[in-house]
Amino acid sequence: MHAEPHPPPNAQDTARRRREREELMGPAVRALLQLAERGELTTAHVELSAHTLGVHVRTVWRNLARARRGELLRRTRQRFEVNDEIRVLLAYYRGNVKRVHEELERDAKKAGHEPVSLSTLHRAIRKDLTPGDRAGLRAGLPASRSHDPHLRRPPTTRNEEWEGDHKQAPVWVWAGDRLVKPWVTWFCDCHTGMIMGWAVTPHYPHRGSILAALRACILRTGTHGPAGGLPTRIRIDRGKDFLSKAVKEALGAFAVHVDVLPPYTPHLKGSIENLNHTATSRFFSTLPRYTGAQKLNTRRRSGERDPALTFESFTERFATWVTTHNAEHPMAAYGDLTALEWWNNDPTPLREIPAEDLHAFLLESDRSTRVITGHGIRFKSRDYMAGWMTGRSGTRVHIRFQPHQLEEIHVFDADNRHHLGTAYLADQASEEQIEEVYRARGERARRLRRDLRRAEALRRRRFKPSTIAGPARTTEVMTRKQATSELHSQRSTRHDDDLPANYMPRRITPSSRWAVPDAAPTPPEEGR
Repeated sequence: MHAEPHPPPNAQDTARRRREREELMGPAVRALLQLAERGELTTAHVELSAHTLGVHVRTVWRNLARARRGELLRRTRQRFEVNDEIRVLLAYYRGNVKRVHEELERDAKKAGHEPVSLSTLHRAIRKDLTPGDRAGLRAGLPASRSHDPHLRRPPTTRNEEWEGDHKQAPVWVWAGDRLVKPWVTWFCDCHTGMIMGWAVTPHYPHRGSILAALRACILRTGTHGPAGGLPTRIRIDRGKDFLSKAVKEALGAFAVHVDVLPPYTPHLKGSIENLNHTATSRFFSTLPRYTGAQKLNTRRRSGERDPALTFESFTERFATWVTTHNAEHPMAAYGDLTALEWWNNDPTPLREIPAEDLHAFLLESDRSTRVITGHGIRFKSRDYMAGWMTGRSGTRVHIRFQPHQLEEIHVFDADNRHHLGTAYLADQASEEQIEEVYRARGERARRLRRDLRRAEALRRRRFKPSTIAGPARTTEVMTRKQATSELHSQRSTRHDDDLPANYMPRRITPSSRWAVPDAAPTPPEEGR
């Protein structure tokens, strides 16, 4: 059998091998010098080094002689380098190398020097500036941080570290009679990758969304679980809803340490950020009316005319995807185990609390004492009733409630803090009545916006395009007679409300005893 011939080396392979020989020549010559100082250097040593480096023996002897004379083995030639002035120019021109070269070319011509070529400037920028520096000078610090490496956290146990965040779903969904992009509030376990709990709101989330998601994370009964329990610490960003008093009280009461991260540092909560990207690529992008779909032209996207999901359908599909992600999605970093399998394989004991304690702490407190009367409990100008209030008139109670969900409240005895029960809104309007109110409000807002747009169109002034430097000139043409007539009509239609506040019209004729100023004298006529 004939051996297949090796393909001829290309220019890149030749240059790479030459660089490798130049890098290895220095250590090889220094090793030979050590043998020569001990008197152990032989021709065999030199031939072995030459054979390893792929060069002629005379090349090794020549470099050895140069090293004995103290000369450099690699001759370095001066090259054009990027200085602070060029860095400032790159930042000024937003990373445009061509504009920087034009600036350097003008300066060189003024000084009578030979300007540097554009290709040399490109090579110097690639060699002297890191990718992070180039991105930072072009787009700013966030773009520069994307090129920074980040260390992995040491392995932990389940429920030792959680991370929480808000994520706006890039999908249009029908909520009531309008299209919205819902928000997801969720927490994940950093060790197992388990989605612990979540809450979906049609609008921007609030502290109530966080408390509802925390309750779903901690509970393991009913539809919750099997993961749950209390974490040791939670990492969150500096959102005002995460830092609200209700959230801090709920977490602090359970001795959960909260790490508030500095702003603009998504790499410090990489687990939840990775979950946000995963949800977008694996779930949100498959739904109708996805806002990141392919563009058909500069304005239209694929599928933007498809019927949108209802909020109920979106929530149902999202719950199914979370269950599938936890139980069926294998993770390569964990030996192709799912998050649920990794959670079940961890023997770390869980800190579980009863559901009645969640009622006490994962709710917002009214911080005032109220009394059960014959009409129930008066709270926020509303009456709340429940069957267990029978025979309890005059009892002093405290109220805790879910923020933005006031159809029910939780009542506690003011003396022993015992949970008495749940009270419900007594005279709650029907869904049809609420929808009618919102329709009336919407119609009023649309009518007001229409009137404001028409008034703004009357007020708007248009200007002529200019091809030379000069003041702005309006496009509207008006005669002097038209301008005078409009100003006169504005003065004649002035309302009494436009008069000064301290104006008082004269209602009686001055008495003869009043001191009235004399009339101004009439100027004499000319010629007299």
